[in-house]
Amino acid sequence: MSNRREFIQSTIGAAILGSTAFQQAWAQSGLPIEQVKVLYGFPPGSSGDICARRVAEKFGGTPYSKNAGIIDSKPGAGGQIALNLLKGAPADGSVLAMTPFSAISLYPHIFKNLQYKPFEDFTPVGTASMIHHGFAVGPMVPASVKNVKDFIVWAKANPAQASYGSPAAGSTPHFIGALLGLNQNFEFKHVPYRGSVPGVTDVVGGQIACMFTPHGDFIANHKAGKMRILATSGKARSPFVPDVATFAEQGFPELTVEEWFGFYAPAKTPANVVQAANAAINAALKDKGVQDALTVVGLIPFGGTAADQLKSSQVELERWGPLIKRIGFSVDS
Repeated sequence: MSNRREFIQSTIGAAILGSTAFQQAWAQSGLPIEQVKVLYGFPPGSSGDICARRVAEKFGGTPYSKNAGIIDSKPGAGGQIALNLLKGAPADGSVLAMTPFSAISLYPHIFKNLQYKPFEDFTPVGTASMIHHGFAVGPMVPASVKNVKDFIVWAKANPAQASYGSPAAGSTPHFIGALLGLNQNFEFKHVPYRGSVPGVTDVVGGQIACMFTPHGDFIANHKAGKMRILATSGKARSPFVPDVATFAEQGFPELTVEEWFGFYAPAKTPANVVQAANAAINAALKDKGVQDALTVVGLIPFGGTAADQLKSSQVELERWGPLIKRIGFSVDS
């Protein structure tokens, strides 16, 4: 009898301790967070910046955060500055970063001295939007150039002017342009910018012939007649510029790319915090105001689980490895 009583008492005690441990673990997670800071590695005003802001502002009043999130712009090095800061941030959900998948899945193939290990230093939280990249020309290119094949003919006849911009060296748009020049056997000089906005400004101003970047950054100027989008990179035509044929439709299926913007947390962020952040992101993407804001800049709301994001980034890591090797681009630092 005494043994039974001791067993019951010990079992109850263990249950109480277990419950207490669970409560302590939840309390230590600090949910809801007072305010979340989202690092973004490209200049304000771009489609990605708008995505980060519109989603983060909906964090307030959720189980994840008491207040709306704020954006901390850290442009430079193709988004690496923001991710380097994330690596050293507290692993409590108070700091996230939003990045295109290129910084996670392409940069390991490019930068020999990359200061972060994407699959070790960060925890996927969830995707926010899908990006179709665009190829657009400005006034330097004659109006007779109406599609990609026309542009190739023009570029081969005008090699001194055949330069293209991208939002960063080592970005996905950089490699779309590089593959076009390589596959079509013409010299296509790359001009990297610090984000989309300055590059678009130079194309509109006739300082450079064309640019590859998320096509949402072209749409306003395209509709105003200041630029002409010659192709988009999605599997199907963009719902925002349905009159523009895809690369695949024009005979360049190897340039089909659908990139995403995703949120990341520092490694070792507790699973329940990641789940709360993921739920807040997916809830924001269901808000009509957020959806409308993304539509204006050519982004497609695209949520999902952290596991989905991890799998996709691993697939892209494998896809781009041999392509980047063929292009022959790498950076020592």
